[in-house]
Amino acid sequence: MEAKKSTAKYWLYFFIWVGVLVTLMIVYREFFWLALPGAVTNFAKAMDLLD
Repeated sequence: MEAKKSTAKYWLYFFIWVGVLVTLMIVYREFFWLALPGAVTNFAKAMDLLD
């Protein structure tokens, strides 16, 4: 049985990326898509879907 690892760090990173997404959506709409990989990756890690 393997120990459950903490995902708090990835949740923090996810919410930071969401803030970046919102900021880009308001200020530089054409660069919004550049922040999507960071948000999606950290969300998947926070949900413990990736190693």
